[in-house]
Amino acid sequence: MGFLLNLFKRLTMPTAASATAPAAGTAPTEDADSTGGSFHVLMRIVRMAFDYPWLLALGLVFIVGASIFQLFIPLLIGDGVDTVEEVFTSPDADTDALRRTLVTTALFLLASAVLRGLFTFGHMYISENVAQRLGYRLRMLYYEKLQRLSFAYHDRVHTGDLLTRGLLDIEGIRAFASRGLLRVVYLAIFVSTGTFLMMRVDWELALISLSFVPIAAWRSIVARLQTSRGWRLYQEEMGRLTKVMDENLKGIRVVRSFSAEPYEMEKYDKSSNEAFNRAFHLVGVRAKNLSIITFAFLGVMSVVLLVGGLKVLDENDPFSLGQLAQFLAFMSIMQNPVRQLGMVVAGWAQGATSGKRLFEVLDQIPEIDDKPGAKDLVLSDGALRFENVDFAYMDEYGDEQVLTDVSFEARPGHTIGIVGPPGSGKSTLAHLIPRFYDPIAGRILIDEQDISDVTLSSLRRTVGVVEQDTFLFTTTVDNNVAYGDPWAEHRNIESATSHAQMSEYVERLPSGYGTLVGERGVSLSGGQRQRLSIARSIMLHPQVIVFDDSTAAIDAATEQRIRAALQEVTSDRATIIISHRLSSLMHANEILFLEGGKIVERGTHAELLELGGKYRDLYELQIRPEDDVQGGDGI
Repeated sequence: MGFLLNLFKRLTMPTAASATAPAAGTAPTEDADSTGGSFHVLMRIVRMAFDYPWLLALGLVFIVGASIFQLFIPLLIGDGVDTVEEVFTSPDADTDALRRTLVTTALFLLASAVLRGLFTFGHMYISENVAQRLGYRLRMLYYEKLQRLSFAYHDRVHTGDLLTRGLLDIEGIRAFASRGLLRVVYLAIFVSTGTFLMMRVDWELALISLSFVPIAAWRSIVARLQTSRGWRLYQEEMGRLTKVMDENLKGIRVVRSFSAEPYEMEKYDKSSNEAFNRAFHLVGVRAKNLSIITFAFLGVMSVVLLVGGLKVLDENDPFSLGQLAQFLAFMSIMQNPVRQLGMVVAGWAQGATSGKRLFEVLDQIPEIDDKPGAKDLVLSDGALRFENVDFAYMDEYGDEQVLTDVSFEARPGHTIGIVGPPGSGKSTLAHLIPRFYDPIAGRILIDEQDISDVTLSSLRRTVGVVEQDTFLFTTTVDNNVAYGDPWAEHRNIESATSHAQMSEYVERLPSGYGTLVGERGVSLSGGQRQRLSIARSIMLHPQVIVFDDSTAAIDAATEQRIRAALQEVTSDRATIIISHRLSSLMHANEILFLEGGKIVERGTHAELLELGGKYRDLYELQIRPEDDVQGGDGI
């Protein structure tokens, strides 16, 4: 068995051209043939199924058993009819002996039916078992791949499309493995053995009986071509439908604020109707195919009945009534496999389409990954340095230069403030430090080690980023805070929450730190979410801390308390503060003013005010009006 499996795998290995993975970060497209043609996709699924050889071997045993006992039934029916015929046509027949023969035949027929049912149950159970195992494996591979794909990839591909591939396409592959894998072997064994048995009895009548097979094969090929494209279009429409729903749920407050429910309903109805039309087309193709095959089958069966009946009536022909019954019984039990042929063809088409879409993602090469031989980051001081860094976002519209020749250094106990107009590259700069993206020129170093040469896990344990857009998981407060260190002691969770000025509020919650927050839990304000995000980042004690406008939703008084509390935490670490609010970074050791992706001004708060440039203009807009109001006559 192992030899046959290895031989099959070698024979079905895709060619070098078809096995080539997509270029790094390439978004999945239906036109790209990176996964190979339909045949190679199906063979790839089959090879994965062959990773369960003992289950498949057991399934084959059940298939052979089911086929044998299924084919016994027409033979026994024919013997029974000949026995009954002999009672009426032979005056010298031993009635008692014929009665015993008839009873024995009936018992064998009953036993064959029972055993056929048990073996059929066995092979269907094994088929579904293999299919479910394959589905589980693909789900885990797909989810693991999504964790590793770069941010650039996720920037280009819509979440709804990824959800559709991870749910509907994996289900399509599972359905193929369940209905189109071992079932094909069953049909092949059953039809070939049945053909041989009918040929033994009467080859002319056997050829008439099998004349519907070319029609069934032709219709199956036509249906395969039609449903292959149809399944692809249907999956695309389901992807668009998922996108519409995903965007609606994420932006439900915007929808309600603008009373845009009718527009959203119209948009969803349009996508849903397109998906319905695609599905209805597939149903029509399948129904048409099944109807033509069934009509051909019943037409041939009527011809068999006519020709076979004439042969029985011909006294010079040894063809008996029991043999005619055998032929009709053979054709009757072949009716179900013929009907299943349409399901098998649809399953293969769906499997090929779904597999192609799924493997387009699984074959993606992450843009950001550990280099061969990468070592863990070794910390000494924890100094961060940018050296002439350039960065550009690359998409289908071309390259968009975001950062140009950026250089600075943040030492332990040293705070860098970064300010600038929207779109100047501030958040992009923050995302380069934990290597969410790679610069196109220049280097980023921590303790003289290029971050592209160290392992991502060690780098991201060293760098903590508090994002502007906070995200909380649907779990308890303590689980959210300790997300990066699930085994953290509770006192450490309380300490981090206290530094983020959130402990008093948490203690007032119904279950304290055990209160459920997130999408299905307690509704937190934007500022409270940002404070929990700050607590989550400092829990890991990173050597480099980046605050990316992480106090934008926090009032000035609370921000001052957070800054005072964090002085102890950041006293021996490199800190970068990105903010539109100058009061958040005036205390920094060095302030960088970004504009158009370039550092146009740098210095301390006092030096930049004295310079009288863009920073001074921003200060006049933000701070001086507040000072004037506070120092005025109260107007």
